[in-house]
Amino acid sequence: MSTDAHATPSATEHDTDEDVNYLNHETGLWSWLSTKDHKRIGILYCLSLAAVFLVAGILALFMRAELASPEPQIVSNETYNQIFTMHGIMMVFLFLVPSIPAILGNFVLPMQIGAKDVAFPRLNLASWYVYMAGAILTIAAVYFGGVDTGWTFYTPYSKATGGGVLWMTSAIFVAGFASIFTGMNFIVTIHKMRAPGMTWNRLPLFVWGLYATSIVQVLATPVIGITMLLLFLEQTLQIGIFDPALGGDPVLFQHFFWFYSHPAVYIMILPAFGILSELIATFSRSRIFGYRAIALSSVAIAMLGFLVWGHHMFVSGQSVISSIVFSLITYLIGIPSGIKVFNWVTTLYKGSIWLQTPMLYALSFLFLFSIGGFTGIMVGVLAVDVHLHDTYYIVGHFHYVMMGGTVIALLGGMHYWWPKITGKMYNETLAKIAAGLIFVGFNLTFFPQLVLGSRGMPRRYATYVERFADLHQLSTAGSGIMGVGLFLVLGYALWSLAYGEKAPQNPWGAATLEWTNVAAIPDPHNFTRTPLVTRGPYDFHLADEVFGGGDGALGDGDVRIPEAVPSAPAPDETAPDETAPDETAA
Repeated sequence: MSTDAHATPSATEHDTDEDVNYLNHETGLWSWLSTKDHKRIGILYCLSLAAVFLVAGILALFMRAELASPEPQIVSNETYNQIFTMHGIMMVFLFLVPSIPAILGNFVLPMQIGAKDVAFPRLNLASWYVYMAGAILTIAAVYFGGVDTGWTFYTPYSKATGGGVLWMTSAIFVAGFASIFTGMNFIVTIHKMRAPGMTWNRLPLFVWGLYATSIVQVLATPVIGITMLLLFLEQTLQIGIFDPALGGDPVLFQHFFWFYSHPAVYIMILPAFGILSELIATFSRSRIFGYRAIALSSVAIAMLGFLVWGHHMFVSGQSVISSIVFSLITYLIGIPSGIKVFNWVTTLYKGSIWLQTPMLYALSFLFLFSIGGFTGIMVGVLAVDVHLHDTYYIVGHFHYVMMGGTVIALLGGMHYWWPKITGKMYNETLAKIAAGLIFVGFNLTFFPQLVLGSRGMPRRYATYVERFADLHQLSTAGSGIMGVGLFLVLGYALWSLAYGEKAPQNPWGAATLEWTNVAAIPDPHNFTRTPLVTRGPYDFHLADEVFGGGDGALGDGDVRIPEAVPSAPAPDETAPDETAPDETAA
């Protein structure tokens, strides 16, 4: 992002300060456990979430191994129920919901807006401790009998099962506060701590995605907390809320649960949209086409997300009029998502594409999320959903959106910001191989599930009739390929930490502040001097101004992209400026 040359620390200053950075300015375990540095807190979240993802992923591989045969072969039906329940709970509540905001949002957001930290550093650290408390309660739920209700906890069955449900509802109640704390922190930080000149029309689109996400976190998360609390009280005090035997209404639980859980889908996907905008802009060397449309569509999705929860309940007995209204709004919410995809593709069309690993994940996202979106439209049709509800079609659709969207975007974002987080480069060849394995394995895993669901295979069953065996075996083979790709990512990430090549300050030639105004490994307070923002976040066509002065000028009048690797395409200096953001503050 372009800045005033006098407000930008020089390359010499970066070289001088390079030995002191956020990783080594304090040492010892306690310095990490008591840190208030947003970057270190992002790494704490990264380690915690990686552990959750590993456990949940291994559970998924167990499920697929069991489903390779129509007959029971590895675990009993009861154990299988607990495995898919724990996989769903850990993936949704402990990984997908907090993942991008907690890891990359914490690490990148303050630097992208020119701030030295988040607004409430202590609250930020408290959110990680609260998250860890929720994770510990989840482990306790397994110890005290486990949970076999599915990740939705539908009543009255969840009330009638063992004590593990009480521990699990407590875990979700507690972990929800971590989400609320993070959302509050980001909203205040974005409103109050932007650098001079950083108007709303100059915010990077990743920040816009996090802003929309934070609104949903703050408004929707209390609903799931209250729902879990009511379920807990009903089971312990025998109060009739959801259980019809006590005078309660089980459909009321579904309304409460989905009023949170559908907006939660956008808590998971909106930050992924933001990451994709950053990747496409950087690796196509082009201004984002339709900047304002992409930014405002994130807010539109956040708002509309509160109005469509009933499309999860078309077969629950709700009124026909309600179902029709929810179906129409479901179609409506596809419009802002379509705007984003159109603008991303248009940006690629006008750009000079550089196929590095982050860009491969961005292209994978466009393909996989588009399938997830189209399959979502199908289940938004009343007549179709009646047949597809609770089949493997829903499993395939959900994974194309959540894993094909959120997880793929997270992988792309982690590769993109890995040099800034660690100061090391990863092995590009291995990374491209892993990206290919994940893409092929993902489609081989979940596309057959769409076909299975359309043929009537119900979800959540460990045994099935013989005619579904071939597609299940194909899906299981795909999960193995995807697993190899993900473990390869883990392997070269660990190798990079130990033996990776030292990263330059800006290996991608990106134009946002975390690359142009921050050392190769950030200082404890990010900036030696607060940057003065004078241009938009993706002004690659103004290379002399974006990268001029400070890091961009050699003192001889020549202009260069700061420390970009030799194979990086040069920015297109002739690109038109029809999407230049408004220079006035919002």
